[in-house]
Amino acid sequence: MTLAESPSFTLPERITAGAARGGTVTFVTNNTVDPLPWSQLHDEAKATAAALQAKGVGPGSHISLLAPTSRALVTAIQAVWLAGATVVVLPLPMRLGSLEEFVAQTRARILGADSAMVIADDDLAAFLEPDPSDPPIVLLGEIVPWLDSNFTSDDFVAPAVDPGSLGILQFTSGSTSDPKGVMLPHRVVVTNLDGVALAAELDPETDVLVSWLPLYHDMGLIGIMSLAMYSGTDLVLGAPQDFMAAPARWMQWISDFGGTATAGPNFSYALAARALKRMENLDLSKMRVALNGAEPVDPETVEEFCAAAARHGFRPGAAFPAFGMAEVAIGGSFPPPMRGLAVDTVDKYILETERYAAAVEPGAEGSRTLARLGKAIPGLELRICDPASGDVMAEREVGELEIRGSSVTTGYYKHPEATAAAFHDDWLKTGDLAYLVDEELVICGRIKDVIIVGGRNVFPEDVERAVAEVDGVRAGNVIAFGVEGRRGREALVVVAETKVTEEADAVRAAVSVRVREAIGLPAEEIVLVSPGTLPKTSSGKLQRSLCRTRYLEAALTPV
Repeated sequence: MTLAESPSFTLPERITAGAARGGTVTFVTNNTVDPLPWSQLHDEAKATAAALQAKGVGPGSHISLLAPTSRALVTAIQAVWLAGATVVVLPLPMRLGSLEEFVAQTRARILGADSAMVIADDDLAAFLEPDPSDPPIVLLGEIVPWLDSNFTSDDFVAPAVDPGSLGILQFTSGSTSDPKGVMLPHRVVVTNLDGVALAAELDPETDVLVSWLPLYHDMGLIGIMSLAMYSGTDLVLGAPQDFMAAPARWMQWISDFGGTATAGPNFSYALAARALKRMENLDLSKMRVALNGAEPVDPETVEEFCAAAARHGFRPGAAFPAFGMAEVAIGGSFPPPMRGLAVDTVDKYILETERYAAAVEPGAEGSRTLARLGKAIPGLELRICDPASGDVMAEREVGELEIRGSSVTTGYYKHPEATAAAFHDDWLKTGDLAYLVDEELVICGRIKDVIIVGGRNVFPEDVERAVAEVDGVRAGNVIAFGVEGRRGREALVVVAETKVTEEADAVRAAVSVRVREAIGLPAEEIVLVSPGTLPKTSSGKLQRSLCRTRYLEAALTPV
């Protein structure tokens, strides 16, 4: 029986089947390697689930988890599912300057999820300081059997789990006071994982997945960890803080463990490309899927990574630009495995003024090159609609991407208005500007981020990539957005991080010139700020809307 033919549509059933197939999860840090058969982790998760059941956890319970990537956290996540409860993995504070914001957002998510319990790492629990009305906090070490719990797998009694009940409540990045939780029932998650496995041609017998992605992000939690767990595929799992401290570790893990598939956002491949230039004696030849997703895919970054990895045996066909989002459980569109980077080169002016992707020769003057992100994974359909009228658009006409199918969210938890606004009939409105070519998806940008200047739809990604090339600007730390300018017209503002404080005027002037060269329009204002001060989500994405708000409130501190 193949994965897709399995009749069960709940995570506990699939996880149990995956544990029986074999496979190993290996937890890696800078100094330690801890391999563990999925079957052993499953036994320990059943013992942990028994400890949770003794505390009243069962179907209908929402359990928040706050801990760094570790064997204990993965065990606890599986245990919550086995107990029939809903997993809510809370983001960690990745930036030291955002501790107060982290506490506020964590509390908002815990309360917004109607959490019955918070399972927290011992060190992080001290930050929460719950009120008497808050859910109880259970230390991770108290329920994981090899740490402190007295329960065994024999104490676990498997509950009946409804495929339509919530398996995951995945919070999106947003307001501190009113975060939105994407509802992902068991059936939705399992169906998406089946589609991902088919589209990526996953083979549990031969594949080795390698990941550093945070488990509070849907790509790390569902797209990698859950995929390996439910299929019994070998997984090498590191922590995001270890990757960020030394991006070379990601490539070293792939080499050391014979990785065949991995995933990361665009910025991580840029960091890896730099690291690869300094590394020797790697073997990346087994890689067949290097998925690039979760943020806009820059073809130049993909090409630079492929070039840097080539001398280590990496095959360019393994480059895998894809599209996904939490609202479809993760996988949206995949290219054929081992095709490599495929691009569409279009006339930039026509794209901005007429919202039509007119094909031109690669390298043509005034062109823009965009990554082709493949076709909808099995179980999903894609279409492009006019954001104003809702009419379905023809091939190469740019509009809003809409998705329909078996692995689309049922909505946002306790946000009926946001849920209603997110759907057009039974199609999910993604908020992405896109077009289709031969049924393949091409993303142009986010509707809310487009800057309309002089009748042109300027995409902030174009400005940000151009400015990142300026000496003195920190690559990957540039935000462009529109504001109301003189005479009520929209104007462009660029905010960039720099370490060059004494030559800030020169950097600012260079940015101004680069913006004009890139888009043919001037910036209304260029703000240079210190490293680490641009607002980002917990998964490292730049927050344009929050940066714009801080700019308008004069809350940015220029160098």
